[in-house]
Amino acid sequence: MPTEQEVFEKVREALVDALGVDEEEVTPEATMVGDLGAESIDFLDIVFRLEKAFDIEIPRAELFPEDILTNAEYVNDGKVTPEGLTELKKRMPFADLSKFEENPQVSEFGNLLTVNDMCKYVESKLAA
Repeated sequence: MPTEQEVFEKVREALVDALGVDEEEVTPEATMVGDLGAESIDFLDIVFRLEKAFDIEIPRAELFPEDILTNAEYVNDGKVTPEGLTELKKRMPFADLSKFEENPQVSEFGNLLTVNDMCKYVESKLAA
């Protein structure tokens, strides 16, 4: 089982390769979209690289719960409803959603995921 540091290094390498960013830019606190400029097409590449690096399978919906964010049951007027937030927390126990809860705009969701969240996600998959 790799250490947290080893997980971080492999995640960082995947992000540097997929996004063409500098290693220094990939800090645990950096957000995937806001800081590193990831777009939805990049996430496919990132997922592929992480699957290969760690020999795990990553269902896209686990990392990017688009089905919740596009579901009228969970979204009202561009904002995720309390029910939607509950679903997101269930689906993404590795992500810190506290900031998002303050202003749960669907358009802001992409600015939520940090490099650290990705590492915690990978660790949870490796432990499973």
